[in-house]
Amino acid sequence: MSRVIVISLLVCLLFNCKEHKTTSVVKEPSIEKPFVWESANLYFLLTDRFNNGDTSNDTNFDRSKTTGKLRGFEGGDLKGITKKIKEGYFSDLGVNAIWMTPIVEQIHGGTDEGTGVTYGFHGYWTKDWTAIDPNFGTKDDLHELVSEAHKKGIRILLDAVINHTGPVTEKDPVWPESWVRTSPQCGYTNYENTITCTLVKNLPDIKTESNDAVELPPQLVDKWKAEGRYDEEVAELNAFFERTGHPRAPRFYIMKWLTDYITEFGIDGYRVDTVKHTEEFVWQEFKTACDFAFKTYKTNHPEMVLDDNEFYLVGEVYNYGISGGQVFNFGDKTVNYFDPPSFQSLINFEFKWNAKELNYEDLFKRYYKILSNDLKDFGTLNYLSSHDDGSPFDARRAQPFETANKLLLSPGTAQIYYGDESARSLVVEGTVGDATLRSNMNWQAIQNDDTTGLILTHWQKLGTFRERHPAIGAGLHQMITEEPYVFYRSYSEGQYEDLVVIGLELNKGAKEINVSRIYDDGTVLHDAYSNQDVTVKNGKALIDSEFEMVLLEMK
Repeated sequence: MSRVIVISLLVCLLFNCKEHKTTSVVKEPSIEKPFVWESANLYFLLTDRFNNGDTSNDTNFDRSKTTGKLRGFEGGDLKGITKKIKEGYFSDLGVNAIWMTPIVEQIHGGTDEGTGVTYGFHGYWTKDWTAIDPNFGTKDDLHELVSEAHKKGIRILLDAVINHTGPVTEKDPVWPESWVRTSPQCGYTNYENTITCTLVKNLPDIKTESNDAVELPPQLVDKWKAEGRYDEEVAELNAFFERTGHPRAPRFYIMKWLTDYITEFGIDGYRVDTVKHTEEFVWQEFKTACDFAFKTYKTNHPEMVLDDNEFYLVGEVYNYGISGGQVFNFGDKTVNYFDPPSFQSLINFEFKWNAKELNYEDLFKRYYKILSNDLKDFGTLNYLSSHDDGSPFDARRAQPFETANKLLLSPGTAQIYYGDESARSLVVEGTVGDATLRSNMNWQAIQNDDTTGLILTHWQKLGTFRERHPAIGAGLHQMITEEPYVFYRSYSEGQYEDLVVIGLELNKGAKEINVSRIYDDGTVLHDAYSNQDVTVKNGKALIDSEFEMVLLEMK
């Protein structure tokens, strides 16, 4: 469609024209579809819980104590993820970005805080930022994963933790006092007691506010010497600090170690942990470091460059909601994590409540309005279940179809939590706390259960349609008819134009979709849900299918 046609169409729809006639919609020569982070299908998985591709690495560092239920390593690894990438599991779901929990080396010991012994299977208890935990795999495994993902147009996000080290155990001594504080514990009632404190008991807090030069922790020095890489690591650190001019403060060591995963492996983004528990200037510094590393990688590996997108940073500001626009309120202070430039997007903790309270149109309209105004040029990452949210939208998976519809058709980036698409239960008897959210991926049900198969098929149809059409997550939203409920989304970038029409909660069997404001008679459309073509006649698309949904795109 030409830009003139699109503009005239939007004006008419916005002002509720009763009659509208465009010139014929002619499909122009194909223009490459851009990758748009604001419309991405981002699949979030716990590396240890998704798929076991190599049983030989299941136990390391004598992590052999009996744990609380789902509180030990279960065997998932990088090879398991790569296997599913190669098999096309993610592509069939329309996934074009994968976020994995941290893969850096975890504390060797375990903790027991009334939940039974817990090991760092989740990846958030760092011992050494410079090494991949052998339970997850090797550097070669990560190289292969990124390479295979990129071949299929899938971006890879790792998880960045700068706020804290792992807990102290009999095997994992506390880091030096110059690096961490071990008290007070956060009170979460104001800015100060949310940042200059430990998140919980026995989780040492990195002194990210400090500019004082510090020496390497002795436990890292001893470890690197034993592994035969001390001189190499020190030489790289010296070069980093000489290039940047940064003081040898704790946060800059960690930034160097994290950005190495960009320059060495070519990852495309970071999901950043515990953002509001660290001074906001840290994230501006981190963005600068990430941007430099990503530019360096692209310069050194031009054959691996996917597009001209910048490095993607999405932040976890716990309890941030999209209704707050660009700011988060600590009670005594507000902080904008978007400007000065830090994050492209923040995780939206509000979406699950909006999805419960609002019907489809009110939900879609609300998100389009906010993203077009308060968050213009930025984004939001919507989710309905997660690894640490104990109040998910549908814990018992009684509404898997509605979950898919609201998540995948809402404006904004969609975070699919592993098992959303297969109704993996978020209620596991015998677990304590967030362990119930972190069960193993239900591959057996996917392979053998017919109901699970129907649910997965629905997610696949919606996911692949959304992946083909940036308009769904990043475009203009406008209702066409309230009854039946039909709406359209449109998006343009340069010469690229995208327009789709979607109907929900329709009657089964024959259905008429009024597209007279959008398409001329004779236009051939494709319903991606029922996989049939239809020609517009008398302003209507007539579709006969057993489904209550239509996903119309240009043939």
